[in-house]
Amino acid sequence: MEEDKPGSSPRPAGPALRLVAAGLIVRDGKVLIGQRRPDQPMALQWEFPGGKIEAGESAEQALARELDEELGILATIGAPVTRIRHNYRHGGAVDLQFFVVHEFTGEIEARIYQQVRWVKLEDLRGYDFLAADRGLIRDLAAGKLL
Repeated sequence: MEEDKPGSSPRPAGPALRLVAAGLIVRDGKVLIGQRRPDQPMALQWEFPGGKIEAGESAEQALARELDEELGILATIGAPVTRIRHNYRHGGAVDLQFFVVHEFTGEIEARIYQQVRWVKLEDLRGYDFLAADRGLIRDLAAGKLL
């Protein structure tokens, strides 16, 4: 059995904070969103593409990797847009870093999504987004961030 080292504090109880990078992929006044599949957690809700930041990765590196894996594109990660920390009711917590993406190569494929759509910023409120994204949706629809 491993003992705590002197001066170290015990790990807090509860789920670990998930670090996530997401992309606001923008083209012609629209942003790309993806709908989760029926077999995924939070089924059929909409989100911005991205995913977990792995050990040793920067948020930008993680986002570039995730966009390649999820959509089949090689993206140029732009400036950070916002950062959100959200605690889900079921106890999970996520720290989301959003970056703008104006440039990418390749054709977008819905590799992990039920579907993907290009949506006008002002129309984002009409989609059922993940709870962590809802404040961002309000700001984007109001023209505050992009």
